[in-house]
Amino acid sequence: MMKISKYKNCYLALLMIVAFAIVRCSKDSFPVDEDGLLITDRTSAYVGSFDLWDPTHQTVVVGTPVVDTVAQTIDLQVRFGTDLTRLWPRFSLITDAKLEPKITGFVDFSDLARPRQWTVISGNRQVRKVYTVNVTVEQP
Repeated sequence: MMKISKYKNCYLALLMIVAFAIVRCSKDSFPVDEDGLLITDRTSAYVGSFDLWDPTHQTVVVGTPVVDTVAQTIDLQVRFGTDLTRLWPRFSLITDAKLEPKITGFVDFSDLARPRQWTVISGNRQVRKVYTVNVTVEQP
């Protein structure tokens, strides 16, 4: 009989620890932004790599895009004959960063005189860096 009450107290103690952990891990402990993404303490905001895909999910980039994290530019060349009106930008960002505007579909890059821009926002949502994507077309 004594063993049962001993285990009962252990179970109650364990239940209280679990309940405390759940309360401590509430939404306030782990804030999220308007997109439901976790807000962290990370202050870095940069692009690691970049690619452009056509509607068949194939890269149209010739060579390797040059990502300059100091000048905040991405310079790349696409194959001659590429339909610049329907390209899908593919960003690789530092951990916990996000991109604005969101990429929800194909993007028109046909106006080469006006490069497209995206803002990389740090994990703590305090640092914002605008990256300019400069596209040139390969000569035939």
